[in-house]
Amino acid sequence: MSDDSAGRHGPTEGFHRERSQPLPPERSPRSGRVTVPSPAARRRRTGLLLVSALSVLVLFASGTSWALTGWMSGALNRFDVFGGLSEEDRPEPTGGLTFLVIGSDSRDSISQEAQEDLSVGHTPGQRSDSMMLVRLNHDRDRVTVVGIPRDLWVDVPGHGPDKVNAAYGLGGPQLAVRTVESLTDVRIDHYVEVDFQGFVNVVDALGGIEVCLPEPIRDPKAQLDMAAGTHHVDGAEALAFSRTRATSRGDLDRIERQQQVLSAMLDKAMSTETLSNPAKLTDFVNSALSSVTVDEGLDTRTINDLAYQMRDLSMDSVTFTQVPLSDTEYWTPHGNVALLWDEPAARELFAAIQADKPIADPSQESGKGSEPRPGDIRVQVFNGSGAPGLGARLDGTLASSGFQVTAPAQNWSSSNVSTTQVRHGSGDRAEAEYLAEMIPGAETVEDGTLNGELQIVIGFNYTAFEAPKAEDTAPKGEPSSGGGSTAVSTARENICG
Repeated sequence: MSDDSAGRHGPTEGFHRERSQPLPPERSPRSGRVTVPSPAARRRRTGLLLVSALSVLVLFASGTSWALTGWMSGALNRFDVFGGLSEEDRPEPTGGLTFLVIGSDSRDSISQEAQEDLSVGHTPGQRSDSMMLVRLNHDRDRVTVVGIPRDLWVDVPGHGPDKVNAAYGLGGPQLAVRTVESLTDVRIDHYVEVDFQGFVNVVDALGGIEVCLPEPIRDPKAQLDMAAGTHHVDGAEALAFSRTRATSRGDLDRIERQQQVLSAMLDKAMSTETLSNPAKLTDFVNSALSSVTVDEGLDTRTINDLAYQMRDLSMDSVTFTQVPLSDTEYWTPHGNVALLWDEPAARELFAAIQADKPIADPSQESGKGSEPRPGDIRVQVFNGSGAPGLGARLDGTLASSGFQVTAPAQNWSSSNVSTTQVRHGSGDRAEAEYLAEMIPGAETVEDGTLNGELQIVIGFNYTAFEAPKAEDTAPKGEPSSGGGSTAVSTARENICG
């Protein structure tokens, strides 16, 4: 898929941003150090959380410690997003608040040298590189974040069928809002946007973050070469990690990595290390504010009120998911590949969000227990028997049965494994047992280094893989070519360790 599928429409015209000048920070009469005016510790914490949960949940803003003090709100870029929208065509307002959070791929403010360093290319104009719907419930004690794949095939009002990220290129923030509202039937109350450089600056101001990989990623285009495991990354590396699509599920894997990054930023922003260090806190806040664009309704009073209302929100109160899909290889009339959503499941998801109901993991619903399905299971094969080609053949069988094969088969660390193993993390026992039933004589082995992915280690006793029946490979009513059910996780579950 081309990264510039929406670029054929040319640079966005007809909208601009206005920026007001911030008031200066206060200076300590004793030390002369520049400091942020300091409200109570809890107020500072909730301000960071507000930003992290609403702004950072962008892709990539964070830190808007917007509620720390009034002068910070003046530093934000602002745009009249909602002024031209007809109320008759919009969903009804509710007690909850919904934010459309956009990660813009604009390179306009980035020097050519910086574009090379960040490996973001030189494409002119602006597109929405990432898009998230962030819902703050009526009681202000729960945030739900829904990732919207950039290649989702939708109807763009006034322009017809196109990928959802084309809306921003065709009509800026206003058309992006109209498109998402018409798609989800959820009213968008506020708009937050951040660009590449802003994301990099915020991660660097936090001192970097930790990310973890179940499988290696090598993407020469993004200058990214990361082994499986946990890594401490700076802003440029975090950007490459968040943007690459060089994995088996492309944009869908990318959304999961973005959610991991945002969770890590949220965790770091809320840490005592950040909150208790005035210089680091100031650097963090200023980095975020300089590149964030919001709607005019997010004024100082609104931001401070929200920060107070959200004072008890925690990492466990921020839930992530993404739009359910029915087809990940839809060929469009434009001749490229797009994604089709699973309309019944998506309607149910967005109706729950609009009604302020918690979203649940689909595997826990329907009163049918949580029996796994091939489309939900990520697996990699290792050959521990020494028999040539056995791993590759099992790869093909797994893929044709609907399993997500995350990487080509490799040799195990030894070639004398006697019993075939299905290795799994502590939270994936049911999936491992389900898969082991298809391999006569296989045993399940818990491996604390695994999280969300299984490994099959072929042993000497391996004879065959008994594929599940075709009707079991997808849930009833969902096409077998779809992307499987969407996972639900909290910010705490997404961070490494």
